[in-house]
Amino acid sequence: MTLRPDPTFYPSAKLAMEGPVEKLAFTLMLSPDASKPDGLAVVDVDPTSEKFGQIVHQLIMPNKGDEFHHFGWNACSSALSPLTGHAFLERRYLIIPGIRSSRIYIVDVKEPLKAKIHKIIEPEEVFAKTGYSRPHTIHCGPEGIYVSTLGGGGEDGTDGPPGIFILDCETFEILGRYEMDRGEQTKHYDFWWNLPRDYMVSSEWGLPPQFENGIVPEDLLSNKYGHKIHFWKLRDRKNVQTIDLGANHQMALEIRPAHDPSKDYGFCGVVVDTTNLQGAIFTWWQKDDGTFEAKKTITIDPVPADADDLPDLLKGFGACPPLVTDIDLSLDDKYLYVACWGLGEMHQYDVSDPMNPVLTGKVEIGGIVKKTPHPNGKTFGYGPQMVEISRDGKRVYWTNSLYSTWDEQFYPGDRGAAMVMANVGENGGLTLDKDFWVDFPAGYRSHQIRLEGGDCSTDSFCYPSV
Repeated sequence: MTLRPDPTFYPSAKLAMEGPVEKLAFTLMLSPDASKPDGLAVVDVDPTSEKFGQIVHQLIMPNKGDEFHHFGWNACSSALSPLTGHAFLERRYLIIPGIRSSRIYIVDVKEPLKAKIHKIIEPEEVFAKTGYSRPHTIHCGPEGIYVSTLGGGGEDGTDGPPGIFILDCETFEILGRYEMDRGEQTKHYDFWWNLPRDYMVSSEWGLPPQFENGIVPEDLLSNKYGHKIHFWKLRDRKNVQTIDLGANHQMALEIRPAHDPSKDYGFCGVVVDTTNLQGAIFTWWQKDDGTFEAKKTITIDPVPADADDLPDLLKGFGACPPLVTDIDLSLDDKYLYVACWGLGEMHQYDVSDPMNPVLTGKVEIGGIVKKTPHPNGKTFGYGPQMVEISRDGKRVYWTNSLYSTWDEQFYPGDRGAAMVMANVGENGGLTLDKDFWVDFPAGYRSHQIRLEGGDCSTDSFCYPSV
């Protein structure tokens, strides 16, 4: 514990944008066949450095078969909450769950180039104290660390619904389940909140049998994946409303509320519309009476393709779907970035008017059909996937792996790990940085990225921007 708030905690998103520029990034590495342990790569992102775009430290874990996916900080700007904050915590530890093993690693990155394991929470403890499995998203709240899960109890994770549990933010002990009344919620994926307005929003992917061995085509075509978003009274730990986006809108994934808590809206990305193969973004908002609504505000069309250019899973459709697998919102709430993993495109939308987004930039790289190379000439395997934005909004980073078994279905054969960066124009637009390309060790794939000092999918702010 420190004697003053961590300097990387900011009361408002605007102040965070004015903070120091990141010099390091933390990127997860996973072994898709579990032949070696997963790891954490520390990447130099300082353009003045001789090691720009290189891995400068690796931490390899002691176990195999974890499948690293998402991760997050032990503490962030939410610690400055005037009601329930822990203002004297440090942003020091990365919480890294194994989505396949249900094991959780607490990694000390106080000295990033000497990152080390601080604690390991074994899966048996997760099962015993929560009844949940397959931990996924990490969010640092004012009073603890919230962990969403994709599985319930039992070997296949279907003995009861998945949900959220809470870790103590200092001891990393599992405290227990979050939910007091889950209402209609039976599947889980992402979650985030508006702290001053005291509500949380969660989304749905599917249950473990629907994703662990790859996508189940019969379930997708019969609309059995998640298609609802749930609104919670945060402090009451109660689901107060569920909105069905439509059964055809399969796999409602990332939740991205406006960073400025005085704004009462956010976005959710949908992987695919089974009626037309479109990808979609929904804008949700809170009305004056306290209830919520959601409306589809962005659609991205599939591209016709020859069956010979498509994986077996898609040959019968004669088209390549966008496959919207991640979205991220800049700290000024101006630009929404949408990863179209299937098409091999990263889109930038001006969402200053959240009900009327405007496409302002696009980068093509990778893709099922296009296979667009990087400007440096290297092959970018798979497509743009996990995306992260610098706090000042000037740089956008992304990697290329979705989930090991899904990678194999949509992009058969090992395509190699990659991490790239695009520069954002003064008035929008995206340009890939030809000098930034991260090479990962052979046999690994790359997934989520965290930036030194916080980023746009980590921190929750408790004060409006001025």
